[in-house]
Amino acid sequence: MTEHPEMINKRKEIVEHPFGTIKHWMDQGYLLLRGKAKVTAEMSLTVLAYNMKRVMNIVGVIELIKQVKGT
Repeated sequence: MTEHPEMINKRKEIVEHPFGTIKHWMDQGYLLLRGKAKVTAEMSLTVLAYNMKRVMNIVGVIELIKQVKGT
C-alpha cells in the first residue's frame, strides 16, 4: 500500500460510487433497522434494488424479462 498509494485512491473511488448513489438516489442516507441481521437484510434489499435498476438501464426491461424467463 505504501508503494502504490494511487491504487488505494482508485479503489476508494470505485467502491464509494455505488454507496453514494444508493444514499442519494434511493434516499438511503441512514438505516431504519437495528441489529446486525436486520441491517444486513435491509442493506441486501437496497443493493438488490440498486442492481436491478442498473440492469434495467443497461440491458432494458424487455431483455431482462427474457433472461429471467430463460427464452
